Amino acid sequence: MNKEEKWVSMEEICKHLDCSRDTVKKMIRTQNLPAYKIDRKWKFKISEVDSWMRNNNRVTDAE
Repeated sequence: MNKEEKWVSMEEICKHLDCSRDTVKKMIRTQNLPAYKIDRKWKFKISEVDSWMRNNNRVTDAE
């Protein structure tokens, strides 16, 4: 079974991670959260983001 994982939007990844756009953008910029900019829009693969979160043991700091 070769089912391609679909891309998700910034809005969907924010819901998935339960955090704001600003937090997600900051994680992309400063912590190498896996994200791809396609036509001025950020796209994500949930499996990559989940794996990154586990491997990096990230918790977001409230600043």
